Amino acid sequence: MKIESVDFFYLSMPVVTTAADGSQDALVVRVAAGGHVGWGECEAAPLPSIAAFHCPMSHGACQPVAASVLGQVLAGPQDIARIAAAVAYNSMDLLQAAHTWSGIEMALWDLLGRARGVPAWQLLGYRQVWPKTPYASVLFGADAQETLTRAKDIRAQGFRAAKFGWAPFGASLRGDIAQLDAAREGLGPDGILLIDAGQIFGEDVEAAAARLDAMERNRVTFFEEPFHGHAYRAYGDLAGRTRTVRTAGGEAAHNRHMAEHLIDFGKVGFIQIDCGRIGGLGPAKQVADYAVQRGVTYINHTFTSNLALSASLQPFAGLRDHTICEFPTQTQPLARDLTLGSILPDADGLIHVPDGPGLGVEVNADALTRYAVDVEIRVAGRRLFPPVGADALTG
Repeated sequence: MKIESVDFFYLSMPVVTTAADGSQDALVVRVAAGGHVGWGECEAAPLPSIAAFHCPMSHGACQPVAASVLGQVLAGPQDIARIAAAVAYNSMDLLQAAHTWSGIEMALWDLLGRARGVPAWQLLGYRQVWPKTPYASVLFGADAQETLTRAKDIRAQGFRAAKFGWAPFGASLRGDIAQLDAAREGLGPDGILLIDAGQIFGEDVEAAAARLDAMERNRVTFFEEPFHGHAYRAYGDLAGRTRTVRTAGGEAAHNRHMAEHLIDFGKVGFIQIDCGRIGGLGPAKQVADYAVQRGVTYINHTFTSNLALSASLQPFAGLRDHTICEFPTQTQPLARDLTLGSILPDADGLIHVPDGPGLGVEVNADALTRYAVDVEIRVAGRRLFPPVGADALTG
């Protein structure tokens, strides 16, 4: 098969707010090759990602992603790795390239799996997959009382684990302690409590460490992204001051080396990888393998659609001892409508990785038109996007 086309669908809710909610818009990718189609989703700002595929060449190491993808042979996983290396080399100065490629790479695994009639996790080398314990991924309430109510609701829905994140956490020590106490009370004594600081402390180790006593007392399992995603020294310093709570991070990594540095130098206990950022399923699987070697727990990162959720589960689907997974529960209608059907917890509260071909998820064509954003990119009077003659839905 040869890669014949790569199409992008920029989707958005009518109103986008400053809330830390990545499901308010989306960039969906469709790849066609050899009579088959695969789908992926980029986890980055849609317009720069589209531009990274179509933009004119700046110089030899700043070529558009399209130059390394279109027309390439796709016969097996080794070809996905080969194309990834070409993108990294030819677009090394095109800094959005990794994010654009992530959605394309995801779609290539989906396409290859569909062509062979096997799930992506099997193509990644797993022979068996294991269910995961989902943690409801939500934002903190505006105050402790709202967080308490939210935690109780999550537990009532059958979730044994929950992650609370972002503002107002970090605004004040007293407020943060109240939030932590409320989350623990709402989840109950046996609930798995996880905290995401959303990088609020920058590189301030003392500010993050001031929350550790309350976290230890409330039996927090991990403290996610207290610092900038690449502040490895700060992560390492904080890790040396914890007792039972472990640090977590990795969603900011847009290649496997960044994730490995966070493990080796940042000393995180949990490495969280977003397939829509790191370069797709291939490098995510490499990080999962590395985490196993280093005694670190691998977790998926995703806060958008079931397409992205399925992709994020594939790289650690076969790891029996890496049991918890992120599960978005407060997504916008766009994210919920993007796929036909949903990945839902079973009667035991567990999530199962789809076993259908590719990513095992079907894209809802209606959502591609209902939430579509009209975009046109022109350079020197020439229309680059959408490509002249392209049909958004039928290709």
